[in-house]
Amino acid sequence: MKLGEMKKSYTLITGLALLFAVTPLVFGQGTATKGTKSKTLNIRSVPSGAKLKFRGVVIGRDSDTFTIRDQSRADYQVLLTDVTSIKTYGGILRRGKKYAITDILRGLIVEVEGRGDTQGQLVAEKIRFNEADLRAAITTDTRVNPVEENQERLSGQIDELSAVAAEARSEAGAANERISALDDYDVQDSVTVNFAVNSSLLSSKAKEQLAALAEKANSAKSYIIEVGGYADSTGNEAKNFQLSRQRAESVIQYLAVNHKIPLRRFVTPMGYGETAAVGSNKTSSGRAQNRRVEVKVLLNRGMNRAQASTAAPAPAKQ
Repeated sequence: MKLGEMKKSYTLITGLALLFAVTPLVFGQGTATKGTKSKTLNIRSVPSGAKLKFRGVVIGRDSDTFTIRDQSRADYQVLLTDVTSIKTYGGILRRGKKYAITDILRGLIVEVEGRGDTQGQLVAEKIRFNEADLRAAITTDTRVNPVEENQERLSGQIDELSAVAAEARSEAGAANERISALDDYDVQDSVTVNFAVNSSLLSSKAKEQLAALAEKANSAKSYIIEVGGYADSTGNEAKNFQLSRQRAESVIQYLAVNHKIPLRRFVTPMGYGETAAVGSNKTSSGRAQNRRVEVKVLLNRGMNRAQASTAAPAPAKQ
């Protein structure tokens, strides 16, 4: 066989091998995200009362828990509580910065310390991470497309996550999709509240809309709330990004304080600035539509199906 033909054959075999390796990841995502069966089989149980401290990457995130994979590729289920301490690493002359539970994102490299409970989960007492890793996790937005997780399976190297994150930045279009596009969540309810010019204060009408949404959310189970803020094109672009974020945070504060919705139920609030306008910024009515916050109550599809099948009455005996 000639040298050129040998090279062609080798290229063909290599291409087929890669195709068969990637295919299960692509077509298996539906099953993994809906039922998390494959992840559940790999999760290692933590003995009740046992104290653990290790470093790993967040590969799965729910409202109250997240799944972490350590350097030995063992997976653990970590339970978040209202007393979990979440900070960045501190330095010699400075303390770590505090963060909310909602800032634990897929793709974030963290150090977790806690104790096992009766369910085999690790109840987190302390969570520490680098601020640079948090920025990378937010940029890649692995809630939409778990690029880091798939690449980690192929490479088998947890320390390659930074390189994977750089690759994911090139796919910015996919990273801008909303969490409502995920297969394992359904939108139960949504509301849009509007704001005055250069303001993040909630109006009486906005509070009424949010109160109605909170009532429905409090009666649901296995839900999370997505909050996105927007601005019109008036003023500086950088300021509008900041203002849109402040509007989203005002909505979360109102729902948490006035309607007792736990902070762990909220996805990290996002300010989108002037992007994704719903009205024309050339008219006053259009700009009024763009000064808004969109709120969505998302239900976990797999959990709610399980609850529905459990609650269904048994067929009558003949």
